Amino acid sequence: MTPVPDSALPGALWAVTHGRSSQPHDVLGQHLEPSGLRVRVRRPLATRVRVRFEDDVVIDLAHESDGIFSGVRPDATRTMDYRVLTTWQDGIEHVGDDAYRFVPTLGEVDLHLIGEGRHEQLWTVLGARPRRYDGPMGEVTGVAFAVWAPRAKAVHVIGDFNGWDERTHPMRLLGGSGVWELFVPDVPVGSIYKFAVRGADDVLRHKADPMARLAETAPATGSVVTDSTYAWRDDAWLEQRATTDPHTGRMSIYEVHLGSWRQGLTYRELARELVAHVRDHGFSHVELMPVMDHPYPPSWGYHVTSYFAPNSRFGTPDDFRHLVDELHRAGIGVILDWVPGHFATDEWALVRFDGLPLYEHPDPRRGWQPDWGSYVFDFGRPEVRNFLVANALYWLEEFHIDGLRVDGVASMLYLDYSRSEGEWVPNAHGGRENLEAVALLQEVNATAYRRSPGIVTVAEESTAWPGVTRPTSEGGLGFGLKWNMGWMNDVLRYLAEDPINRVHHHRLLTFAMMYAYAEHYLLPISHDEVVHGKGSMPYKIPGGDPERFATLRAFYAYQWAFPGKQLVFMGTEFAQTSEWSESRSLDWHLLDHADHRRVAELVADLNSFATSHPALWALDEQPAGFQWLDADDEQGNTVSFLRFGDTQRQDDVVAVVVNFGGVARTPLRIGVPKGGRWEVALDTSGYDGAGSPSQAGVVLTADEQPWQGQPWSVEVSVAALGALYLTPVAPAR
Repeated sequence: MTPVPDSALPGALWAVTHGRSSQPHDVLGQHLEPSGLRVRVRRPLATRVRVRFEDDVVIDLAHESDGIFSGVRPDATRTMDYRVLTTWQDGIEHVGDDAYRFVPTLGEVDLHLIGEGRHEQLWTVLGARPRRYDGPMGEVTGVAFAVWAPRAKAVHVIGDFNGWDERTHPMRLLGGSGVWELFVPDVPVGSIYKFAVRGADDVLRHKADPMARLAETAPATGSVVTDSTYAWRDDAWLEQRATTDPHTGRMSIYEVHLGSWRQGLTYRELARELVAHVRDHGFSHVELMPVMDHPYPPSWGYHVTSYFAPNSRFGTPDDFRHLVDELHRAGIGVILDWVPGHFATDEWALVRFDGLPLYEHPDPRRGWQPDWGSYVFDFGRPEVRNFLVANALYWLEEFHIDGLRVDGVASMLYLDYSRSEGEWVPNAHGGRENLEAVALLQEVNATAYRRSPGIVTVAEESTAWPGVTRPTSEGGLGFGLKWNMGWMNDVLRYLAEDPINRVHHHRLLTFAMMYAYAEHYLLPISHDEVVHGKGSMPYKIPGGDPERFATLRAFYAYQWAFPGKQLVFMGTEFAQTSEWSESRSLDWHLLDHADHRRVAELVADLNSFATSHPALWALDEQPAGFQWLDADDEQGNTVSFLRFGDTQRQDDVVAVVVNFGGVARTPLRIGVPKGGRWEVALDTSGYDGAGSPSQAGVVLTADEQPWQGQPWSVEVSVAALGALYLTPVAPAR
């Protein structure tokens, strides 16, 4: 800390007392001078101020200017520990520490990495971090505050610990880093705070902490000091995860909006009820719609204000850790929806944080997203890129998250996304590709996979951008999986046709195999498909309830057997008939009705079958894992194919037949790759609420009659709007 020369002191004191200082430590705190050790503190309205040093020497401080008191200990030749003794109008002497006697809590390496945009654990140095110091006068506890605001004229930390006074705790600017820092003693965990930022435009704004790890629950907008005391119990899960490859493993994902799965549940209550539901239905993963704090529930979490804070409506960060821990202990992975493409417009959050566009791109042709009415990050700014990369790592490392589903990737990749001619700016090469966003996504993926073995990243990407799941070392974006939006749109269009018309749309069922190995795909039926007038899954399908439910059951069998991982949104597992709304719980009462209960049982059985039959997923990414038997049965509205669990196509095989027609196919001959006995392992027609007969368990003997390119064949009966899985019966030993 460099003392201010006497000639400059009046101006420096004025800057401190008027909330315009960027270097308050040059005036406040302790400084060695030729005359001794000077201590200067700000205590407005105090009637007397004294200082007690570590050797019990006490000196009086004289009022200097506008509530600043100063005094010199002439015999001191070094700095030392001290406490400030302040008397106000109450006549009582209050003992307190001095925030301005502490050295910066960020080191030169931290500041260098921040400046280069390469601090991968940014959350450990910015934000509000409880700290402890040992000293000659005893242990000191408090909170180190740090925030990036490079063009601010002054920044103060304000909160319930200082009466929200905009001048009590001015922060210091650390060199040219743009980081402002201050350790404030005696601030307890649970304190509410903000930053009072005097911007480049000279306007004073109260801003929530961009790095806050806990936020007040809306409509309150403060940040909350928090510290984790959670003791994880998922070591076995993490050890196993690090040695397995999720891209070649079974992945059946249950997408959840925590606020409306069952309304009113906390993270800890969800750790009982949601975990039990997901486990009982056999899903391998949950995907949580954004849990990052957002003040407006109807945004579903996609308009984020606090990127590092789990939603406080459901509990604390440690409560959220408990939910993740319990999912892991139940054998269930956790994927988080992550929104790096755009952020909320709330003035108290990221917008114009230092008085000018900072997190957002300054050019509205790049910095504004017209589809969602939100700001777009300035992906090319190193510190902003660092903020996003570190945020992704934060969830993976601090909360043991197993994967990130990145929202709206297409909106990030294209500069002209949802923009007309003249409303966008080409890149440096004259193209429409957002090169800075591409670099960000590549960095996120490469860094996440390097630091957290066994995780997966998933792109919600709806275009034909090449190499979404190609490694970054080969020029790809580096995602592990990509949502197969083409498959989803095609099959939903197909299901919307009356069975008698499906003959004209048969290609919608089969076309996805033309590009099935261009990327590593996930097959999604997400929340976006059951809102805003699109109808629930059953009511996308024509006919009466028997036809709707039968078609839906056949479709799920088709989805689980088609190459790619599966995702279904909550409620679709029991065929919820109303559209989803974030404002109410799912219609759980439907499970009292046999038709709905039997759909849920089918989903559980599909997951159980897939668990024991790797043929449905082990070679999702390889052509060797799939073979059409008949892709061209337009007249019968039927498809049949084989799935294999090994490249030799010998040990694990499942034959799949799906009839989307309105009449039964009996008999229907299908080819099989080996002789002997074949069992009907699953028949969706047996899952209707009326208790219709099922062929499940029926054993057929293959005929040595070549069919559909296979050396053997069997004759099956497939109900109207039904699906069968057949598996070979191992010979008796």
